[in-house]
Parts: sequence; structure tokens; C-alpha cells
Amino acid sequence: MRESAASVLVPILAWIGTMASSPVSAAPSFVERDGVRHPLYPTVTDTCPDLPSPLTTADGREYVIVRLYDGGFGLVDVTRADRPRQLDVDAADFPTLARTGRHAAEELDRARTITGRPVAEITALARPGALSTDGFLAEDEDIVAVLRGDDALVRALDLTHPELARPLFHVWNLMQADLDLNRWNMAHHRWENMTAVKYNGNWVLLDAHDTKGGQLSPFDDGLEGSFWMVIRRPLDPAEEEFLHDRYARESPDRWNHLHGTLTRIYTGEMEPYYVQWYGFYEGHAAWRVDPLAIARVFGLRSVAELEQAYPLRLPDVLREHHNVQEPER
Repeated sequence: MRESAASVLVPILAWIGTMASSPVSAAPSFVERDGVRHPLYPTVTDTCPDLPSPLTTADGREYVIVRLYDGGFGLVDVTRADRPRQLDVDAADFPTLARTGRHAAEELDRARTITGRPVAEITALARPGALSTDGFLAEDEDIVAVLRGDDALVRALDLTHPELARPLFHVWNLMQADLDLNRWNMAHHRWENMTAVKYNGNWVLLDAHDTKGGQLSPFDDGLEGSFWMVIRRPLDPAEEEFLHDRYARESPDRWNHLHGTLTRIYTGEMEPYYVQWYGFYEGHAAWRVDPLAIARVFGLRSVAELEQAYPLRLPDVLREHHNVQEPER
């Protein structure tokens, strides 16, 4: 887990209650599609619902299918609008991001503060050993360079930051659904009920834990983290062959980094908000949610489409830090 260098304790249940409060009317108890009523979780079925996952209904509600530890299936309401701030964007600092889902270069160039905090201070707080041992950035990165570099990655994939935040929020909202139902092993500090979520035709494996301490945010945004999660989708044989055909000559270290990054996301509940609000995936540090990894794990882009965006460059693209660009002389 990310260790807080400030050793600031946050009451976990109070934090959950704040983030889980529902400002909208009660959700329905079933989804009807093609004349069939599909009961919603916590009702569990023996067979997987014959529905798309994720599914957005005409009234704007969002649902995903999960596989449970006992082998059953659930159809879970993960509507982001039910949770505070999950559809927000930092429009005050980045109006183009709020309007289009991606940054404008000129807004990043003139950014001197974010959430009212100077960018130099955010960078200092986000470096390893400041607010956390691992840090939110690598030692040689700064916040604006990271926002700029990851915006370029997202553009190359023809995606937006809210599109990449959405599946991360869905996972976090699944965790909150079981927390609300007391289906979380607090004695072991572990989520032991939902084991996978069906996403764009693939089963994405889930594991999550809570911690005793809280992690403060380098932004002045009120976020505090108390959970960590591992989200995985192994390569299928065709994907493995595709990558081997192109990168068989890479060193074991570079191949393992390529393989690991595209199949495993290790992160916490703060990161969906960072992606949604700022287009921030963290820098090249331990808790980074790489845009290419999100796109591939959740089936937004195939391995072939990632390769098309960066022909024969994926190992470098996944490893290169977003350094500050020196002005041309």
C-alpha cells in the first residue's frame, strides 16, 4: 500500500460515508430489457445475466455484471451520478478539459496554480518522500509535464479523460456497494466478495484492501485515500502472440514491464477522481494508472490499436517519464 509520509490518520468509515452519500432518488430494484426483468444486486443469480456490461439505460443509470466468490453473479448499479463529484471536472483551471474531455496546450502552458495551490508546491508535495513514501510523481517529473504527457497519450488513443475515469469509478463503486452492505472483511482488511467484473466482453479480475491510515492529496481538493486495489486482465493467446511478434527481441526486463503494465493496474480510490478532475494518472511512480493500461484492461482499445498508435514503441512509451521540456534556444 502507499505509505503516508505525513502519518495522517483518517477514519475509514467516515470517509466511506462521505464519498458514498447518495444525492439522488432511490435506484430501481431491477433492469428490464427485451421484456425480461433482471434483478439488481444484492440479489444474486446462478447464471450470468444476458446483458451488455457496462450497460447504460435510457434514464442514464449505469450497471455492470460481477462474478462473486461463491460462483454466483450480480448485476450492480454503479451510477456515477449517485456519488458526489464523480462527474465533476476542474473547469476553473482547465475549461477546455471540462468542455472536451482533453486539455488545451495553452491552458497547461499558463497554469500557475491548480485548485488554488501553486504548481511548484503540488510538485513538491507529490514527489517521493513528501506526502507519501512512493510519491505521486517520479523524482524527475513535475505536475504540468505529467498532465501534458498523459494528455498526449490519451489523444493518441482517440479517447478522453472522462472515458478512462469511468471504468475506474465503476470498480470503486462496486467496492462501495459491498461496503454499504457490510460485505467487506474488515478483520482481514480485504474485499472478499466480488472477484471479477465483466467489461466490454472480458472478465476483469478484482482484488482490494483497506488500510488503517489515510493518504492526503497533493492538490487542495479534499481527497483522502484509505484503499488499494489490483485490477487485472491477462493477455489472451492472440494478444500474447501479437506482442511477441513485435517485441521478441526486447530484454526480459523491458518485456516484463510491457507485459505487466498492460495487464495489471495497482492503484487506489483517489485515482479515478484525479483522472476525471484533472486528467492526472499520477507520474511514473508505484500507483500510476497508465492510460494505455486502462484502455487495454477494460477493453476500450485492443493491443493492436495500442500498437497502431505507437508502432514498435510500446515499451518506450510505457517507461518514459514525462520530464519538463527545456525551452528551445
